[in-house]
Amino acid sequence: MTALFDHSPWVEERADARPSCGDRHADLMAVVHDATPEEQLALIRAHPELAGKAAIALTEASAAEQASAGLDRLSREEFERFHALNAAYREKFGFPFIICVRLTDKAGILAAMERRLANDRDAEIATALDEIGKIVRLRLEADA
Repeated sequence: MTALFDHSPWVEERADARPSCGDRHADLMAVVHDATPEEQLALIRAHPELAGKAAIALTEASAAEQASAGLDRLSREEFERFHALNAAYREKFGFPFIICVRLTDKAGILAAMERRLANDRDAEIATALDEIGKIVRLRLEADA
């Protein structure tokens, strides 16, 4: 079974300790939304940087998802662009850029990175949690 949340087993543990509404995804995301702001940031920060140099730290699921978007096959120019945007994003927001890569491609990811750099931090936290929700939904469907 795939880890649904990268390096954050507490989400599933808390969901398992609560009464279920009958929808696993909704149960899990309720835990995420009920978490403290610090826990939400820790969850976001547990996700890997896209096309980052630390690819060895990727979970199996994240590695496969990044590969599905072609992020394991970047030209030097693409890698440098991802690296620069990742750095700018992390410097501005204090956490990695998160997007459900299985729902887009390299060009879409780069465009989203550039567009979302204009957001404020609160909007990006909300967007990152929404993207994590999309990732988890697809992982649940893959395990079904």
